[in-house]
Amino acid sequence: MAKVRIGFSTQFELENELVGIGTDNPTNTLQALGNINATNAKAVGVTTLTNSFHGFADTKASISGAGGAKSGSISGEIIIEGTAGVTVSSGTTFTSGPENLTVTDSFTLPGISDDKPSVGTTRFNENLAALEFYTGSEWRAVNSYVDMGSRGRGLFTAGYRGDSEAETDMITYVEVSTLGNPQDFGNLSANGTGSRRGGCSNGTRGLAGGAAPGNDYIDYLTIASTGNSLDFGNLTVGRYYVSSCSSSTRGVWMGGLTYPSPGDRDTIDYVEIAATGNGLDFGNLSASENNGSAAASPTRGFCFGLAPTGAVGNIGINMITIASTGNAVDFGDGSFGFVRCAAGSNNVSSLIAGRQGPSDDYRGDMIQKFNMASGGNAINFGELTASKAVGNSAVTNGTRAVWGGGFTDPTAANMLTMIDYIEFATSGSAETFGDMGVKRDFYTAINDTHGGLGGF
Repeated sequence: MAKVRIGFSTQFELENELVGIGTDNPTNTLQALGNINATNAKAVGVTTLTNSFHGFADTKASISGAGGAKSGSISGEIIIEGTAGVTVSSGTTFTSGPENLTVTDSFTLPGISDDKPSVGTTRFNENLAALEFYTGSEWRAVNSYVDMGSRGRGLFTAGYRGDSEAETDMITYVEVSTLGNPQDFGNLSANGTGSRRGGCSNGTRGLAGGAAPGNDYIDYLTIASTGNSLDFGNLTVGRYYVSSCSSSTRGVWMGGLTYPSPGDRDTIDYVEIAATGNGLDFGNLSASENNGSAAASPTRGFCFGLAPTGAVGNIGINMITIASTGNAVDFGDGSFGFVRCAAGSNNVSSLIAGRQGPSDDYRGDMIQKFNMASGGNAINFGELTASKAVGNSAVTNGTRAVWGGGFTDPTAANMLTMIDYIEFATSGSAETFGDMGVKRDFYTAINDTHGGLGGF
């Protein structure tokens, strides 16, 4: 029954009836058809505002809940629907309890945009088995890696054979955590044979760059499987006797020898290992060098040996930050120089073994240890089982370093087949790991576990 009261406060009261404005058949308590101009209207419960015209709401639409409660649908969300897309005008504000969303220029619905992710967004890269975060311009790996149960494989790639006295494209591999002889992997066949290359990896893919007598080839392969290499791209300058290291995303080649001229190089190249393509300019070493060696921590790369082969005083250590570009800086010295040696690393230390020191007074059995976090000078660590004048390279699994092949002096008759290993946690003499099977030197060492993996 309707009541109308007129007085100090006029009141219209309707009980158990439906009221229609602009319609004689209302279906709600109050149903109004046509334009409504209301100021400070209060809506209680689930409320729907519908604009039957295309375009914007005139000034402002505000839905608020009493007592700080959230408003909108019963799920606590604000739902915007429309078959022709959604446009929110400049300066529009949506308010939902204590949580505010203010749009000043544009509004993008989350999850349906092609825009770049926000800084700090993380993802798991299944191809690299690594957790990555977005810097605002690129994805970088977090300083750790996921051990998929197959880490610790080391590859001896191509090189020079003593029995045939010729370049070879053979690739063999060992499981560094065990002992034994190498197994057949495949062939470095994408760009023909090649010794004196620089090898690196991101834990999944291995790269071999450069080649004698001065080629710019880069081959790649998948470490966890077996098979032949594929073409990756080219270095900026063709060279050999080149040193290489890597982080979990980027491979770097330093120095080398260009034949027949201009000779030693100070060039530093880099590539993004997960892609394919040509090398890019990174910077320069502090001096030209060839026949040095390289290693990496999670963030830094190091080149051991910074003078022409055989020069007295070839003792320098250069350092780069792998995620950036720029020239290398001096970071320390060796206790006896670095010439034609081979380095292997974990996250903290690098072990450098083989021929070290000037040509007239070298130590072929010496192992030096270098702290990649603090810098300073390398210190004596131990000895190989035999003196190696040149040609050996190292693979690691994070706890031990393994050196194979090489020769006692520069003649094929004196090439070696034994494989040595030593633990990073101990010092002293190396022990026998296995046998290469054929006399072989100047091969490229590639492994899926080293100091640079899991870095930025």
